[in-house]
Amino acid sequence: MNPSVPPRPPVTRAMRQWWNEVAGHRGRWQASRELLRVLLEFLRDSTPERRRQRYGDADYDWDFRVNTTSGTVGWRDRLLGSFHSAYQPTEPAAFHAMLAELQQQTYLDFREFFFLDLGSGKGRTLLMAADYPFRRIAGVELLPALHQIALENIANYHSDSQRCFAIESVCADATTYAFPPEPTILYLFNPFPVAALRRVLTNLEQSLRMHPRQVYVLYHNPLLADVFEEFPAMRRIGGSHHYAMYSAGVRPE
Repeated sequence: MNPSVPPRPPVTRAMRQWWNEVAGHRGRWQASRELLRVLLEFLRDSTPERRRQRYGDADYDWDFRVNTTSGTVGWRDRLLGSFHSAYQPTEPAAFHAMLAELQQQTYLDFREFFFLDLGSGKGRTLLMAADYPFRRIAGVELLPALHQIALENIANYHSDSQRCFAIESVCADATTYAFPPEPTILYLFNPFPVAALRRVLTNLEQSLRMHPRQVYVLYHNPLLADVFEEFPAMRRIGGSHHYAMYSAGVRPE
C-alpha cells in the first residue's frame, strides 16, 4: 500500500460512530432500528440485479476511458459508504447545468476560483470541472480505494474540452479539511450525515472569518438543506429540488 495513503477506516468503527451519533439525537432504540434498515438496504443493493443497475451510469466512462461508475465499488467500501455516504457519480448534464446557473446568478470569473469537491469518490466531478478554466481543482475522499481510482482517472483523462490541468485528489477526512484561503466553489453531492455536515460548515465559517473571501456552495441532492439555515454565513441564491446554491463569505476590499 502507498504509505502516503491512510488505511481504509474499519467498518466496525464507522458503524459504531454512526450508531452513537444517531443514538445521541434520536435514542438508542431508534438508532438500532436505523442500523437494521441500513444493513438490509445494503444486502438488497448487493443483489445481481441492483449491481447491474449501478452500471447504468457508465456512459461517461465509455466516452473518456475512465472508471467512475458506482458498479465497480467493492462491498467493503459500499458498506462503509452506508455509514458515511454511498458513492454515486454526478450526471454530466446536471453538473454543467449547476455551473451554468451559478455563472448566470453571479457573473463570476471561474479563472479566479478554486474548485473543491468534498466526498469526491472516483473523481468524476473533478474531471468534469476540468472543462472550466478554474485556477485549480481538488477533491477530498475518505476511502483509500476510491481515492486511488481517482488518481488513475486523473492521470488517464484526456479531453479536447479540458481547460484546467491542475487537478488533484486528496485522501483525507473532509470534516477536518483545512479550507485554502482563496476564492472557492465548493461542491457537495450530499456526502455527509447531519453531524458531519455541521462540522464541515462550522470549519468553513471559521475559515471565512480568518480569511474573508468569496465562496459559493453547490449542494447536489440537498436532503439536508435545513442544516445550512443554521449557519448565518450561508445565503441561498438559487437552485431547484435537485440542488441548492449558496453564497458564503465576501469579496475582500
